[in-house]
Amino acid sequence: MGLFKNKYRINTTRIKGYDYSNPAWYYVTICTRGMKEWFGSVENRKMELSDQGRIASKLFEEIPLHFKNVKIDYYVVMPNHIHGIIILNVVETGHAPSLQMHTPSLGNVVGSFKSAVTKRIRKSGYKSFKWQPRFYDHIIRNEKDLYRIIKYIDLNPLKLSLGENEEYDL
Repeated sequence: MGLFKNKYRINTTRIKGYDYSNPAWYYVTICTRGMKEWFGSVENRKMELSDQGRIASKLFEEIPLHFKNVKIDYYVVMPNHIHGIIILNVVETGHAPSLQMHTPSLGNVVGSFKSAVTKRIRKSGYKSFKWQPRFYDHIIRNEKDLYRIIKYIDLNPLKLSLGENEEYDL
């Protein structure tokens, strides 16, 4: 743990020197500040979204509307966090490389999403809504890795309803 602005901060898990605007499939976990359960609850092994959870879900699905070369594969909104797979693609225009669409970084995409959710939730009357700074990410390396992550995302509400402690290490 290191100091940043005189506060202790967990060191980054980002790969040093890696360009997070590279086309790839990324698994992300984005948490609310203090792990406060803003997005709903798990009832009968199924996630029941609150109004804030519906906002987060809708805006996560709409990420590709704002970033044409980004796709959302699989995700789940949990009471205090979101797990999802974000795909960054290169868009070929058929023109010179200098005219190709710029691929945003994973941080740009997640930051934009967090900002939009915060604005919408606060506008709906919940002025104290906050995200945890930063987010967890994992570069999906192959099909086996992808299916393991999808299974983890899919089983997350069930694990929570059974009282298992969630772990972010896959």
